[in-house]
Amino acid sequence: MRLFFISVSISWLLLGCNQPAETFKEVIRPIAWTQVQQSSFDQVRRLSGVVYPVEATNLSFEVGGKLEWVKVKLGDSVKKGDALARLDQRNFDLGLQSSQANLQKAQAALSEASNEYQRYAELSEKGLVSKSGFDNAKAAFESATSAVSLARTQLNISKKDLSDTLLVAPYDGKITKRLVEPSMQVSPGQATFEIEGEDGLEIQVMVPETLIRDLIKGSQVNIHYPAFPQILSSGAITEVGSRAETANAFPVTILINTSLDGLRAGMTAEVDFTFEGVGRTGYTGMTFRLPIAALGAGEKQKSYVFVYDTEKEVLHKRFVQTESILNNEVLVSSGLENGEIIAIAGVSFLRDGQTVTLLDKHVKRFN
Repeated sequence: MRLFFISVSISWLLLGCNQPAETFKEVIRPIAWTQVQQSSFDQVRRLSGVVYPVEATNLSFEVGGKLEWVKVKLGDSVKKGDALARLDQRNFDLGLQSSQANLQKAQAALSEASNEYQRYAELSEKGLVSKSGFDNAKAAFESATSAVSLARTQLNISKKDLSDTLLVAPYDGKITKRLVEPSMQVSPGQATFEIEGEDGLEIQVMVPETLIRDLIKGSQVNIHYPAFPQILSSGAITEVGSRAETANAFPVTILINTSLDGLRAGMTAEVDFTFEGVGRTGYTGMTFRLPIAALGAGEKQKSYVFVYDTEKEVLHKRFVQTESILNNEVLVSSGLENGEIIAIAGVSFLRDGQTVTLLDKHVKRFN
């Protein structure tokens, strides 16, 4: 019986040795991917500024006096030539009357001096008066002529002073400040109103010295407004400062091309300035923008990506030239071609020649 069991055991062992060994099958891994396309190397720098009216000024009287009335209020719209305020005119009327009287007096004196000069001139020709008498008459006539000219000038000044007691709008616009009230005493040049014109709005931005050299007058820019986050408008650079002001920054003015309801002077605006990018190797031109996770670190600080071969369905390791990092994207100048597919995740777990499939971007994977 013992011999029987030994024979059965040997038979089972022989049967086991005759079975074929299981072959190892490689797991084909799906990869996250993207198709690369060349894009501009332009870089955008967003700077904050303040909205100002294109045309705005402080209004004042050229003469001083007591305000008789004020016709406009804060926020009123006015037309060119509209009366805004007027000074008490009584003293100016008296000054005008005095100037008129002085002119009449000077004209009368001139008439008398002219007749006397004419009479001496006729007598001098006949040798009936002395030369000194003729010279005195001539001097009196010239003095009277100057007195009339002076009196006429003074009369014109009095007329102008009287007209200057009325303050009018210099152009169509809106009153943004009212600094005076009736019966208030004002001095010449004292600000009474601030008026904002209707020629549009502009933005004043302080640009750092590292960027000012790349700005060109007339260049177009995009503008964002924190008060209107859904609105994007455009503008043009109209002025570039030649002297630095605060913290080595230069003033730059942008004219807003788009008319926006609700946009007012004093609001904040953000301006996008676009510059031609220069890579760390000095490269300028078109680049590929890749996710940071798509690159692996090789020897001697070289970077590589895995390019997918659509025919063989395998990955090829390829070194690329990086130039810069912008908005969490690596800018690559060489090593890729338009339309190629690269892996964008798990690069450290991939290898050259590995067979893979492309992950369906419409399917969400849960790890």
